[in-house]
Amino acid sequence: MKNVVDFLMRNSHNGLLPWGAQCEAAAEYQMEIADVERLALEHGIFPARYQRNRNVISLADQLQLFNSKVAVVGCGGLGGYVIEELARMGVGHIVAIDPDIFEEHNLNRQILSTPATLGKAKVEAAADRVAEINPAVTVTAVQEAFCTANGYLLLDGVDVAVDALDSISYRLEMAALCSAAEIPMVHGAIGGWYGNVATQLPGDTTVQQIYRNWVDGKGIEQHLGNPAFTPAVVASLEVAEVCKLLLGKGDLLRNRKLNIDLLAMEIHEIPYQPAMELIEAA
Repeated sequence: MKNVVDFLMRNSHNGLLPWGAQCEAAAEYQMEIADVERLALEHGIFPARYQRNRNVISLADQLQLFNSKVAVVGCGGLGGYVIEELARMGVGHIVAIDPDIFEEHNLNRQILSTPATLGKAKVEAAADRVAEINPAVTVTAVQEAFCTANGYLLLDGVDVAVDALDSISYRLEMAALCSAAEIPMVHGAIGGWYGNVATQLPGDTTVQQIYRNWVDGKGIEQHLGNPAFTPAVVASLEVAEVCKLLLGKGDLLRNRKLNIDLLAMEIHEIPYQPAMELIEAA
């Protein structure tokens, strides 16, 4: 191990380890890229790919991201962008969950979809994309529909779960299960020019309050569709919330929701009662 660390020290410049040296270390010492990255971060060396992070994310923060595990439930419009950004941030383990394959109508907005991936499982495309942009990130690809029956198993060991679903019924199941499993959940939803984002900690009921008047159906996305930009905006806000949760920084969107109107270019904050206040009011 000392030989590897010495190699990393010799080949780093201004505290940064170039990608070429990271690959060379992996080959020389028969290690996985991820193991080299962990070793570098543990010994005070930033992989050079993250150098634009370090004015806002410390070395300790980057190591924390690397040691984190995030589940992304849904790998379509929202989920694809979430996975892309988490991988580029250096989150070490991503669990990608989605039962579907890519279809032609996905091409206008889903970053993981291309003509070449039509008919391919979305989770498989997610794993391939992450391997292409950041091989230090581990992806567990699960081609299943998330539900109460399998949710505990799929979220085992997860630090944060990201809601990138297009089904309100499954979203409500996910919210209840995350609360029971004591896993923070970042909620995102989109439709046309509009979207919303909220963060729910275990014991909170924000998502349930948001959809308290829901009766049936998937939601407004089915009627409004989605242009290319809406999922990119909402997914980026979700990733910001995930990073704050993982690093214990900033003010979370807890007990509140951001309503995003890209047509009017307005963002409104909607407050929701904490779960304890609802119990006391009842």
